[in-house]
Amino acid sequence: MAPTATLDKNEELRRLKEVNIDEASGRRRVRDSLKDIQLNLDHILFKTPENGIKTKESFEVNSRGVEIFSKSWLPEASKPRALVCFCHGYGDTCTFFFEGIARRLALSGYGVFAMDYPGFGLSEGLHGYIPSFDLLVQDVIEHYSNIKANPEFSSLPSFLFGQSMGGAVSLKIHLKQPNAWTGAVLLAPMCKIADDLVPPPVLKQILIGLANVLPKHKLVPQKDLAEAGFRDIRKREMTPYNMICYSGKPRLRTAVEMLRTTQDIEKQLQEVSLPILILHGEADTVTDPSVSRELYEKAKSPDKKIVLYENAYHSLLEGEPDDMILRVLSDIISWLDDHSLQAEGSLVTTK
Repeated sequence: MAPTATLDKNEELRRLKEVNIDEASGRRRVRDSLKDIQLNLDHILFKTPENGIKTKESFEVNSRGVEIFSKSWLPEASKPRALVCFCHGYGDTCTFFFEGIARRLALSGYGVFAMDYPGFGLSEGLHGYIPSFDLLVQDVIEHYSNIKANPEFSSLPSFLFGQSMGGAVSLKIHLKQPNAWTGAVLLAPMCKIADDLVPPPVLKQILIGLANVLPKHKLVPQKDLAEAGFRDIRKREMTPYNMICYSGKPRLRTAVEMLRTTQDIEKQLQEVSLPILILHGEADTVTDPSVSRELYEKAKSPDKKIVLYENAYHSLLEGEPDDMILRVLSDIISWLDDHSLQAEGSLVTTK
């Protein structure tokens, strides 16, 4: 990269850091300014071509009156073989690294749909604020149910794809809709927050009390998630370009809701009944790989698979060396291919 171009990018980053992104209007301004720079970063995900893919971005007001941002990636030359509905991680957006992941899936024949949760990415709401995890899950169910009801897609197999906190969202969706999905891919799922990220019991009780009084305040300590999540240092240096990712201290109510949700999920692992692919880095210090093993062992689904990647960190598709990223993508696409074929076979048999 030419020195002048690097200086221009750094200057643009410094300028945009001054923008208040607490509300969606600021986040949308920042994303519009950075979009072209982001997609030209030297990251393997952004080298996937757009040719042969139809994309669409939308803003729609849901039944709670919240304006939701969503995006889709569809194969241009053929009908998708199945739907993949993405649930992003804590603080994240579907407009940065996921762009490259979605292109890979679309070029493999899948219709990919993603949305930003309220308060995250380009969707309406106070940045990083989750007043109720159950309401967030209901918003996601509503959005993806509308897509699945579209006559163009209603006969297709449908898969959840949950990353980190999105794994918790996916599991909560499945527990609310046990027969609605063909399967789920869970990437470093947040079934339990790593012990060193959870405050001590006494402090935890204080924070729960404070969350009732000051729910939007940022008082919960947090380690550097880019450092904890990205093993490849060069890729870690690209994370500042994801400027609309929430990187501040967690808001009190958000932290309490995430903790409560993981505790709920831990108690319901044995109720997971759909086909699942669980992928986790063995060196993940953000979400606990031992709980992914526990999910695999306890889930009552007869169709379950777990892959643990030696030495890999939390961000398996964004922060690992290229060979690991390609391996994880290949594992996901192979599993989706097998289960799409099985689902198509079941449809033919039952006709």
